[in-house]
Amino acid sequence: MDTPAVDKTDEHIDLKKPEFYINRELSLLAFNKRVLAQARDEHVPLLERLNYLCISSSNLDEFYEVRVASLIQMAEIDPKAVSQDGLTVNEQLELIAADAHQLVAEQYQVLNHVLIPELAKENIRFVRRNEWTKAQHRWLEHYFNEELLPILTPVGLDSAHPFPRILNKSLNFIISLTGKDAFGRNRGRAILQAPRSLPRVVQLPADETGSGPHDFVFLSSIIHAFVGELFNGMTIKGCYQFRVTRNSDLFVDDDAIDDLLLAVQGELAMRNYGDEVRLEVDANCPNDTVGFLLDRFDMNRDRLFLVDGPVNLGRIQDVITLVQRPDLKFTAFKPVVPHQIAANKDIFVAIKRHDILLYHPFESFSPVVEFVRQAAVAPDVLAIKQTLYRTGAESPIVAALIKAARAGKEVTVVIELRARFDEKDNIGLAAKLQEAAVHVVYGVVGYKTHAKMCLVLKREGKELRNYVHLGTGNYHPKTALLYTDYGLFSCDKALGEDVRRVFAQLTSLGKVSKLNKLLQSPFTLHSGLLEKIDREIDHSRQGKPAKIIIKVNAVVEEQMIQALYRASQAGVQVKLIVRGICCLRPGIPGVSENIEVRSIIGRFLEHARIYAFENDGNQEVYASSADLMNRNLFQRVEICFPIESKKLHNRILHDLDLYLKDNTQAWLLQPDGSYCQIEKSETEPSIQVQTLLLQEIQA
Repeated sequence: MDTPAVDKTDEHIDLKKPEFYINRELSLLAFNKRVLAQARDEHVPLLERLNYLCISSSNLDEFYEVRVASLIQMAEIDPKAVSQDGLTVNEQLELIAADAHQLVAEQYQVLNHVLIPELAKENIRFVRRNEWTKAQHRWLEHYFNEELLPILTPVGLDSAHPFPRILNKSLNFIISLTGKDAFGRNRGRAILQAPRSLPRVVQLPADETGSGPHDFVFLSSIIHAFVGELFNGMTIKGCYQFRVTRNSDLFVDDDAIDDLLLAVQGELAMRNYGDEVRLEVDANCPNDTVGFLLDRFDMNRDRLFLVDGPVNLGRIQDVITLVQRPDLKFTAFKPVVPHQIAANKDIFVAIKRHDILLYHPFESFSPVVEFVRQAAVAPDVLAIKQTLYRTGAESPIVAALIKAARAGKEVTVVIELRARFDEKDNIGLAAKLQEAAVHVVYGVVGYKTHAKMCLVLKREGKELRNYVHLGTGNYHPKTALLYTDYGLFSCDKALGEDVRRVFAQLTSLGKVSKLNKLLQSPFTLHSGLLEKIDREIDHSRQGKPAKIIIKVNAVVEEQMIQALYRASQAGVQVKLIVRGICCLRPGIPGVSENIEVRSIIGRFLEHARIYAFENDGNQEVYASSADLMNRNLFQRVEICFPIESKKLHNRILHDLDLYLKDNTQAWLLQPDGSYCQIEKSETEPSIQVQTLLLQEIQA
């Protein structure tokens, strides 16, 4: 797409013009392309490159399960609906199909022609059926008969055995047969579903097969080789793997439910059997068999993907765990515990001295766990209040909350039942907490609770003091090792009172209280950020220093984009660090030539949300759980909290400066919507922000 032409002399440019916006779905696919590019990057350790390939595949699964599924539904409800970039629903689906097919083709090209040969050089092999030795064949046949055959249940298709319901994203085989079965029936086709409990890659034992130390066989290859054992007396003409992706977005009618827990439980039961949105089939499958599957799933060829390899690349990720080769992975590191916490056994003493900022994963998540643990056992702690969105299995924070409740403390937990793909875990978590007498609430119907907050009420002499932890990421120790997120400890009185009021909103039915320092969606966050952008515009027009730096996962919301366009028009320098979706189009003359958008793709998933404003030299820095998306600003409970300590906010500004200088893992968004990776000159020193932050913090 060409850059839109704009008359610079026009002071009344319509900032709502569709050509000023990038389609959000295509932008999300572009992010996946950047992830896949890491799988090609020879500077990335080899097994990590395989991991990036798997991540790009899993991301595409979710894209079809949620985004494409919603567009397909919209095409049925309102096909004339137009997105902010001017595309109808069907036009979006056509463009998505083209981009997605190109992406999938590249995924398998990277697997078959780049990674598999490179892995083989390191004696990590995926052994094909035509390469099996006699010893390997013998072991695999025994494995099939002992481990697979007893649990595999083929379904022959006839009038008494209709085409079965296929589980979402499950591995399946369509088998062409000739001959008669035990009852004298002619069966032309059968369907075989591989249970999800089965590993998708099987490691060959070196001592029994003479294989190398890391030789693997795809489960699909084993089933292909020995599927005849399931059809005694019949001839197998063909066996082809396939996989169906279904609509997995839960629908909960907020206006028609009395019990949110029961409503979510009811929807979960249907997730595996939602409407079909994508079909992946072995590229060797004959056209008539492909047509048969398309007919059964009532799907057109735009949503058909013929693949040269396993139909679920994401499951190859198991190999990364099975292969113990540290030299082919990122260098291990130990997150640092800040000195002010390490030097104090009592974390509350450390926080009382001054605010503490953590930047995960460079700094350890353990102080957050310790904050809740100490609160659970401290006799002068009266109450703990916490939000939980995603926590992970066997969470130490959950264990501490249960311990606190059993010790007689007032413990309140706001659990978001509708955290996508974590709904089942969160339902179980709610039950576990309630059994321990924790007061559990599910937030506000119609608004996901996405804010990351923990409040500890502590008696200190005659005073009650609020200690808070506020974060940009989930209370999840495992993802805290993989995602970049900021967390703030504070006992600031006004900030603590704000957090208490937000919890009161979530647990009661009272009206919204005015907050002292926090911006909160769906009430003040949108308007508050707009006011700060407008202030930068005013300062620029007055000749004062004006600059905006925003680091988020996504920029979608139209009014925010228009405000940033106005800032650019006024001469404000706008720097956006956007990991994923960005619907803003930079570099349009007269509209956005003062806006730069970059995306950092590296070892850690960039997840922190930061909003920094120059404010005529009196810089303001806010951290948040919210992206610039409609859902975050209007349909969720989010918080945006100030970093008021000069030392701490200067530290964040330093971090942002490194992100803006990265010349190794940074991609720049072009006016036409494409991304170009920054290429440094031969004489220019490499700046890789995540590596530098690791070095700085661990120094």
